[in-house]
Amino acid sequence: MLENALVMVVIILLVNVVYVSMFTIRMILTLKGRRYVAAFVSMFEIVVYIFGLGLVLDNLNEIQNVIAYALGYGIGVVVGSMIEEKLALGYITVNVISGNPDLSFTRQLRDKGYGVTSWSAYGMDGDRLAIQILTPRKYELKLYEDIKTIDPKAFIISYEPKQIHGGFWVKQVKKGRLFHPKKKIDGSTNEKVEQNINSGSKTE
Repeated sequence: MLENALVMVVIILLVNVVYVSMFTIRMILTLKGRRYVAAFVSMFEIVVYIFGLGLVLDNLNEIQNVIAYALGYGIGVVVGSMIEEKLALGYITVNVISGNPDLSFTRQLRDKGYGVTSWSAYGMDGDRLAIQILTPRKYELKLYEDIKTIDPKAFIISYEPKQIHGGFWVKQVKKGRLFHPKKKIDGSTNEKVEQNINSGSKTE
């Protein structure tokens, strides 16, 4: 009897972890505009949900089943978020302010394949170099490392753009040419990206 109860708890826990993980991924896909992929995931999600909920409703008198359901829900949120981080969907925009405007910051980042726009700025203690960088999220951590290598004291702010449109640089990303020396983006590419950003358009 005890063994059967334990098996039921484990099944409910695992089923809910799978369900909530899929639910979290589906919500993130929806927010990122991947509606068709999200719809595909939701078909499997609802099947798992009905199966897990049915097990709990059929055994409401067993408190351990309810606890397992709740615990599985919480674990599923964490697992789903971790999966999304590994997938690293979409792009990220990073704004950098360097206290040393004499650094060849922009050139070094462009040489690494990033889409960069820079301009002169002025802070409380004098001249600054302001930089805006667009990169796929999977390169986010690498970008931070590259920035800190150039200027360890750089001020960094990052955010995910909600919508991206236009631009030649992102086409290179989709073709897998970013950070590949043999297919390196030339200077004209970066100029087009800068023109798009400076004119108020967004880049895709």
